[in-house]
Amino acid sequence: MPVSTDKEHVHNRIAVLRAERGVSRRELATALGVHYQTIGYLERGEYSPSLYLALRIAAYFEVPVEVVFSLAPFPRLGSTN
Repeated sequence: MPVSTDKEHVHNRIAVLRAERGVSRRELATALGVHYQTIGYLERGEYSPSLYLALRIAAYFEVPVEVVFSLAPFPRLGSTN
């Protein structure tokens, strides 16, 4: 998998959404038709998804794509900002 550069880094909440819904990496990967390791690469920020995959992930969780992905870091859970 290609490693993204800092200027291309896409932040995501895939792990948070999976945890909230009790979905394993393998379950998500199967639903999306990708290898389970791809989900790990995405979650760790080692791989940026294609637009198509990003939209499919958002659709899987039934949320807008902006809830899952961002160019800026997401605020930490419980932060007041």
